[in-house]
Amino acid sequence: MRIPRLAKLGLPLLCLALSPQAQAQSKEALYTRSLAATCANCHGTNGKVVEGSTVTSLAGLDKGYIVAQMNAFKSGARPATVMHQISKGFNDAQVESLAGYFSAQQK
Repeated sequence: MRIPRLAKLGLPLLCLALSPQAQAQSKEALYTRSLAATCANCHGTNGKVVEGSTVTSLAGLDKGYIVAQMNAFKSGARPATVMHQISKGFNDAQVESLAGYFSAQQK
């Protein structure tokens, strides 16, 4: 019986995808995306606002800049309408995760 080439590749890829490390990475990625989804109402899907919006697009911004701005909102150093309250709902690890996610998105 001859096994198609694609089927030969499928089993090793399936084993890799089911490995504990791959599952942990997948859970972390899913968690980060769920955090990022909380920003979508104002900042758009994946941090890309609709054209003409007055809200800042987060996609492609520098990670350090995003972290600094979130900390400024938390401390009250940067004025805001709602971000000062929203930013207080995220811990430092979540802010780092969000900043990494949005900085990796295409502008």
